[in-house]
Amino acid sequence: MSEAANETSHGAVLRPGEQKVADRGNGIRTIPLVSPGCGAGQLINGITMFAPGAAVGMHWHNCEESVMVIEGEAFVVVNGKESFVKEGDTTWLPPNVPHYFRNASTEKPMRIFWTYASPTATRTLASTGQEHPIAAEHAK
Repeated sequence: MSEAANETSHGAVLRPGEQKVADRGNGIRTIPLVSPGCGAGQLINGITMFAPGAAVGMHWHNCEESVMVIEGEAFVVVNGKESFVKEGDTTWLPPNVPHYFRNASTEKPMRIFWTYASPTATRTLASTGQEHPIAAEHAK
């Protein structure tokens, strides 16, 4: 059991290997870490793993987001401009800016560490206009 369960009002130690992995489909899996469940009131974060070639569709959020590549290489498209990013590279995205990440490799996985500046962060899909809470992705 994670120490977070006993320390919500005093901080927490969160170990990815002890957290539930949410399968989001299409080769994308997420491990939520900091969340309101451990006492967070201002942000949420976690790790998302992309299978070779996997991508998240174009979308935007209702709050700031920062993403660091922690394994592998990716293409990130921000407001229509594509950039190549590798381990250690970090993005910052203001609210409502369309973007997506795609694993640049067809052979190796890619992992990102993300942080949203709100525990009620949402994702709006450009293809459908549907908005849903980020937390809903973690319940899958």
